[in-house]
Amino acid sequence: MTEYTRTGPLLRHAVLIGFALVVLFPFAWIVMASFKTQIALLMGQWRFEPTLFSYDSVINGKTSDFVTNFKNSSIIAISSTSIVLTVATLAAFSLYRLQWADWVLRVLLAWSVIFHMVPPITLAGAWYTMFRSVGLDNTYAGIILAHTTINLPMALWMMGVFIRDVPKELVEAAQIDGAKTPKVLRYVVIPIVRPGLAATGILCFIFSWNEFPVALTLSQRATATVPLGIGKYAQENTIAYTEMAAASTLSIVPAFILLIVAQRFIVRGLTSGAVK
Repeated sequence: MTEYTRTGPLLRHAVLIGFALVVLFPFAWIVMASFKTQIALLMGQWRFEPTLFSYDSVINGKTSDFVTNFKNSSIIAISSTSIVLTVATLAAFSLYRLQWADWVLRVLLAWSVIFHMVPPITLAGAWYTMFRSVGLDNTYAGIILAHTTINLPMALWMMGVFIRDVPKELVEAAQIDGAKTPKVLRYVVIPIVRPGLAATGILCFIFSWNEFPVALTLSQRATATVPLGIGKYAQENTIAYTEMAAASTLSIVPAFILLIVAQRFIVRGLTSGAVK
């Protein structure tokens, strides 16, 4: 056994652990800060007595709307993700399994990439004016439609990859047996692309949950989302660092639970097609 063979795996593991620590350190710092008092945090104390004051202030404070923000983000993220998955799956199946000309597929996917590159904040003003004219400003429906528009191009690309990898023979066999498109999707396509649906859905949920500038433009207090609720703790004259850290820690919980529950589907979905 050569020296490289012995030290190679150790070196790789050391590098990976180093990168993991770099990534996890900000999260660990935020979680620690949420259990400190404002004075202990500003004094940079590493040894402190944990307190739940910040969490109590965020959840039960008379001036805090975080519970409402959490509910709003849940409704908006779940609704927009459901719409995006439905539309993207149907569109991808239509593009890759129905008789469309090649130029249609290329133009649509190219337009999706271009649209995805446009910063959402540049569209927020136009959306505000349009939604206000039809009565959708400061409503769940307006924000859900905006988040759906933002995440749909990415979802279309991802679901297109998974739909494309579904064997044509299975789809054709089902059609020969008399199955219409809805049954083909339900009983043939959806079971095969389920890992891709999980991966795409979680990414869309997280992007919608964390979206800030569009929600800032289109919402007010009644429909404000979690990022807006966190930003409220940074005022002109003071910043409530510990309350902000507590709200940030609570905001991570939904995405963390999703990642734990659907981890195996995410790995299978994101690596699908990598090895033939």
